[in-house]
Amino acid sequence: MKNIDKSKPVMVSGATGYVAGWLVKKLLEEGITVHAAVRSPDNKEKTGHLDLMAGETPGMIKYFKADLLSSGSYKDAMKGCELVFHTASPFTTHVDDPQKELIEPAVKGTINVLECVNNTPSVKRVVLTSSCAAIYTDAIDTINAPGGRITEDVWNTTASIDYQPYSLSKTLAEKKAWEIAGAQNQWDLVVINPSLVLGPPLNPKSTTSESFSILKQFGDGTMKWGAPKMGVGLVDVRDVAEAHFRAGFMPASNGRYITAAHSTDFLEMAKALHKKFGENYPLPKKAIPKWLLMLVGPMVNPLFSRKFIKNNINVPWRADNSKVKKELNMDFRPMVETLNDSFRVMVAEGAI
Repeated sequence: MKNIDKSKPVMVSGATGYVAGWLVKKLLEEGITVHAAVRSPDNKEKTGHLDLMAGETPGMIKYFKADLLSSGSYKDAMKGCELVFHTASPFTTHVDDPQKELIEPAVKGTINVLECVNNTPSVKRVVLTSSCAAIYTDAIDTINAPGGRITEDVWNTTASIDYQPYSLSKTLAEKKAWEIAGAQNQWDLVVINPSLVLGPPLNPKSTTSESFSILKQFGDGTMKWGAPKMGVGLVDVRDVAEAHFRAGFMPASNGRYITAAHSTDFLEMAKALHKKFGENYPLPKKAIPKWLLMLVGPMVNPLFSRKFIKNNINVPWRADNSKVKKELNMDFRPMVETLNDSFRVMVAEGAI
C-alpha cells in the first residue's frame, strides 16, 4: 500500500512513445508535473505535441535527457519523484540482431532505470510497462494455459532468441524488474501487461508502433484477398494509459495486470472497419485459408513460419482480465471504436 502525493513530480521514461503520450496527457490533465525522460529533449518533432498538451492543461512538463543504455542517466529526472513510470522499450519484430536490438535495450534499460530508483530515496512506486508477450508467445499458449486462458500467474516459457525474440525480451526484462524489486523494500512494483495496443496516436508522424502496420495492410489492399484468422488480444491505447495512471495512484494496486479488452483475430478486426470504411478501402472480407498461408506465408513474410502459422492461425486467444477490471476499476472501449479511431487518423495522415 503506497499513497502517492500528486503535488510531487512524476517521471515517465520514453515519454514521447505511443502509450506514454496518452499517459502524459492524463497526468497533465490532473495538474501533475511530469518529468519526461527522453533521448532527444530538443527534438520538437518528437516533443511538440506534449508541449501543446501542457499549454492546454493545469499540469507542467519538464524534459530530461536520458537513454536506456546510458547508466545513471535517469537520476536527474527522478529527483523529488515518488512515482516512476517506465514505459520505454522497443516494439518491433523486424530486427537483424535480436540480442542487440531487442533484448539488451529491454533488459539493460530496465536495470538502468531501477538502479536509479534504488538511488533515489523519494521513489515509492514504479509502474512498469511490460506486455502480454511476457506471458505467452503464440495464441496456442493461451488455450494451453491452466484453465484454458492466461492469467497473471503465467509466464512465457516458449519464446527464444530464434523464435519470437520480442516476446523473450519482454519476459526477461519483466523478470529482471521483479528480481530487483524483490531485493529491496523502499518501493513497490506494479506491472501493466497489455495485449496488442491500437487506438489513435497523439503524434502520428513519429509513431513507429508495429500495431499500425496491420491496419495499413487492411487498408492498402495487401490483404484484399483475405485476412488471416490470427488470434490476438486487443486493447485501446487510451485504456492502457488509464490503467497505468490508476496503477500508479491507487494505493492497493499490486502485482501484474493483464490489460486486454477483447479476444479477437485479424479478420474480425478488419470486418469491424467495414461499416465506416468498407466503401472506400479494399478491406478484407474473408479469411485466408490456413493451408494457403502454410504454402505462401514463409515466402511473403519471414515471420510467418510454418510453426507460427500452426500456433496462431485459426487459434483463439484467451485471457482473464478480471484482475484489472476489479482492482483498477477498469472498463474498456468497444473494439469498433478503437479500430475506427485508429484508421481515421491513419487516413488523415496519408498513411493509408
